[in-house]
Amino acid sequence: MTIGLAEARRRLSEFAGDAADESPLYAHLASRAAEDDEVAGLLAAAPESAGPALLLAVAHRLIQADPIHPLSRYYPSLGGFDGVDGETWPLFREFLLAHADEAAGMLATRSLANNEVRRAAAAYPGVAFAAKQAGGKIALLEVGTAGGLLLGMDKFAYRYQCDGGEQLVAGPAKAAVGLHCALDLAPGAVLPKLPKKLTVVAKAGLDPYPLDLSDEDELAWLEACVWADQPDRVRLLRAAALAQRKAPPEIVTGDAVDDLDEALSRLPADAPLVVLTSRTVGHIGDADHRAAFVSRLAALGQERPLWWVMDETYEHGLSAVLPGRDELAFARDGLTTLGVARRTADGWDAVALARTTRYGARMTWLAA
Repeated sequence: MTIGLAEARRRLSEFAGDAADESPLYAHLASRAAEDDEVAGLLAAAPESAGPALLLAVAHRLIQADPIHPLSRYYPSLGGFDGVDGETWPLFREFLLAHADEAAGMLATRSLANNEVRRAAAAYPGVAFAAKQAGGKIALLEVGTAGGLLLGMDKFAYRYQCDGGEQLVAGPAKAAVGLHCALDLAPGAVLPKLPKKLTVVAKAGLDPYPLDLSDEDELAWLEACVWADQPDRVRLLRAAALAQRKAPPEIVTGDAVDDLDEALSRLPADAPLVVLTSRTVGHIGDADHRAAFVSRLAALGQERPLWWVMDETYEHGLSAVLPGRDELAFARDGLTTLGVARRTADGWDAVALARTTRYGARMTWLAA
């Protein structure tokens, strides 16, 4: 089922407004596409699940394959340095329509993939919090892992820049991947104490459509899904992917509920288990399926020590185990919530640790 031209134009216009503060290039292209029946028509003819970000990712992948085209001048991810000007849209339109058949094929078969490495900086304090409660050593399972990059979080270096100039550092000093995150404090909050080292004795991932980042084409697609005028994100992505190739995690293809046991079979049963989700739960089927996922975690927590670390919208994550915190709602401010929930004999013992931004570049630590 397709969305039709009117809906495609509406989605493009809405995307342009949302992207205005983060991506001048994509805001410009989306706003102009919303006014162009031929370009918007590519999205209109795509499956209903397709959106403007997918259309722009497809264009990004096509220009990756033709880097000498003049359009590449406007793509910092490809070394371009020209800002948006009067030639940007005409070149984009001409290029995309010249590759309309390829674009249509990709829109019909590809899905938007996002394995944002910087989200490890947002998740690290939560995993470290759980590891401390677990006694130090943990097994880590990421549900919705995509290419598995967040599973490398124990090998990354972290620098949290705090108000007043103070810094918190963690992770190996000579790590191949270094992540920076701005950290401020909510009223009444104090800076967290972060361990220098996270000891992960085993790790595995679970995803319905995992990416093999040893495959250059799959890695190129993942890079294409990054907004083209955010080249630092692309560089971090490639650095993390190359580092991962030295010790790739085991990733199980499957559903978050139906195949959870298969993923768990790859981890030692006697190790405290930390289940990590990062902006994943909202994509786990419908509300009933999401509830089944939480119920399955609860049941597992009766069998072994289990912590659920989530960087999710409050509505899709922490609300299931810590209800009544409406001030954390994503609908209020567009921020996700880093939370940790431990399953005990009496139910969930859950805490909200921080509010986090889309790509893990900033977090606000909450009062206990």
